[in-house]
Amino acid sequence: MIFLIMRCFSAQIMTPQTPVYYPKELSWLAFNERVLQEAADSKNPIIERMRFLGIYSNNMDEFYRVRVADVKRLIYVYLNEGSSEKAEQTKLLMENIQAKVLAMTDAFDKIYQKLVRGLASYNIFLITKAELNNYQTVWLQNHFKNKILCHIAPVILDNKVDLIKRLNDSGTYLFVTIHRDSKLPLYATIEVPTYAMSRFVVIPPEKSRKKKYIVLLDDIIQLCLESIFKGFVEFNSLEAYSFKMTRDSEYSLNDEIDESFVEKMSDSMKQRLVAEPIRFIYDSAMPEEMLKVLTKRLKISSYDSLIASGPYRNFKDFIGFPNIGREYLENPKLPPIESQDFAKFDTVFEAISHEDILLFYPYHQFLHFSEFVRQAAFDPSVKHIRLNFYRIASKSRIINSLIDAVDNGKKVTVLVELRARFDEQANIEWSKKMTDAGITVFLGVPSLKIHSKLCVVTREEKGQLVNYAHIGTGNFNEKTAEIYTDMSLFTCDPEIAQETVNVFDFIQQPYRRQRFFHLQVSPIDARAKILRLIRHEIQNARKGVKAKITLKMNNLVDPALIDELYKASGEGVKIRAIVRGMCSLVPGVKGISNNIQIITIVDRFLEHARIMVFENGGDRQVIISSADWMSRNMDNRIEVGCPIYDKRIADRIVHILELQFRDTLKARVIDQFQTNKYVRRGNRKNLRSQIEIYDYLKSLESQ
Repeated sequence: MIFLIMRCFSAQIMTPQTPVYYPKELSWLAFNERVLQEAADSKNPIIERMRFLGIYSNNMDEFYRVRVADVKRLIYVYLNEGSSEKAEQTKLLMENIQAKVLAMTDAFDKIYQKLVRGLASYNIFLITKAELNNYQTVWLQNHFKNKILCHIAPVILDNKVDLIKRLNDSGTYLFVTIHRDSKLPLYATIEVPTYAMSRFVVIPPEKSRKKKYIVLLDDIIQLCLESIFKGFVEFNSLEAYSFKMTRDSEYSLNDEIDESFVEKMSDSMKQRLVAEPIRFIYDSAMPEEMLKVLTKRLKISSYDSLIASGPYRNFKDFIGFPNIGREYLENPKLPPIESQDFAKFDTVFEAISHEDILLFYPYHQFLHFSEFVRQAAFDPSVKHIRLNFYRIASKSRIINSLIDAVDNGKKVTVLVELRARFDEQANIEWSKKMTDAGITVFLGVPSLKIHSKLCVVTREEKGQLVNYAHIGTGNFNEKTAEIYTDMSLFTCDPEIAQETVNVFDFIQQPYRRQRFFHLQVSPIDARAKILRLIRHEIQNARKGVKAKITLKMNNLVDPALIDELYKASGEGVKIRAIVRGMCSLVPGVKGISNNIQIITIVDRFLEHARIMVFENGGDRQVIISSADWMSRNMDNRIEVGCPIYDKRIADRIVHILELQFRDTLKARVIDQFQTNKYVRRGNRKNLRSQIEIYDYLKSLESQ
């Protein structure tokens, strides 16, 4: 497999003068392989390991919807253009992807079987319909009749049914063959109703409460299959097997001038529902004839991925795998920490006026930001609240506070990005609700996604307007703030806060020229400013001055920025990076990237913060940002990076980064082949950075 991958750039590696890039799609798979490593790691509690399987599965869905779909699309584009060489290269990439996925699928199935056996050692039994005793069978049949059947609506596949249009790619399905004595068989699909109930059904104990049994909805439906069709269809036997389809997530906007942007987005969501399939996973026990019928119905092409696997599909539900055993079977809770910088003042505005405040979620309470907005909603001195949303929580206290603010006579301006992938529909609904409540809602910029994380509260103080700004790396989302690591800066520095207001003005009037002296704002000047900072380190290295760059981000794939890092490495600049996901930069290549070290961390929280640290000749510059180093983030999105001028906060950020570089338990090395080898501990003590960061912040807040 490694040799196949290396065909994409091995020749380049042999030529130091030529930059090299690891294919981003294969790098993304390497990231998800790290998630699978967490599921396989016996040092993790077993319930958490089951949940990692769910995370892996959910990630893989997105990978196919976005990355694989894009590769498939490029093949067709190149073929249509007559670019046969590019088409062949892209086909090779698709082959590499499929080979890697098949290997990972095999590993996944083995890990799952091992975990099922492991659960049994804790008296938790995940059983199939074939393993049910008489008591369990009767109980499940009654449960099906009373709780599940009302959500079952089979689709009989006659010639009039367009199956592609009828399937939801977030769902799990059973494909049913209805055998009839002297007639051709009928076929039907049944959606497993996970949208209405948990996929995991716990059977009450018959006798001993020590042993606990879980059955999946899939098995219960198969157990009760006859009761679904009896009286409606004649049959002498039924058989059912699971399958799952993944669609291309790309959509196009209708340019009809008489439609509003919201209406266009709603229509485009319908397009996604009927987009062609990009992946098809099925139970390997499915008979060949059934498979032929189903793939024909789904119009599977030669570039679609057909993957045979175990009896259960759509493992993303395992993210919520229940712990019905002892507490130690899952990670102990880490109660969010209260910030003393806020706690010692009566109001958030007094606190921010005193000094800049940095929060680091999920270690700190997200409640502090919610309180920032809540207090602004009723504070008589507040005149205007500005905020931009990328992903909105399903139950948002923040929006409720914004509605309260309008009721209290304040001006509220909200910018909503409707094209936040897979959250579009939720954002549309929230936008309508806010508009109805009297909030001024701007629905993004047609050519630019709004990915910044900004909020500005404007107060009247002593006859003057004072801006209180929030600039962060993560979304204003109560749910993700519990599992994503993100930084939030609160400041009333007049220049920083005013420039944050100017970003809102730019979004509302994108053709009005704006200049930013402090903030890095994509697509206006972020790329140029980052390049300037890298080149300054190069100049220092040439002068013999200590030159160093430390980075943390989700994805590092932008060729121009990577090239500049290669140049810096060649000039002697020491570069360290923590990259969670895709990394196209190839470290450790002689003559190109000798001075570049990259690690990656996968643990209980999703690493999401973006940080840049430049040595700057001893006058260290620390910047937090919403932007990854991807072309889309630099050129096609509105992103904001903010310098940290408070030395106390800057030192704190650097200390947190150093803890991560010292991780010996959850850190992996990103090498030339992205083999996901763990960092070598040597004679160092065991250190798990996410726990160490929590303890570090807790100690700071207790002083």
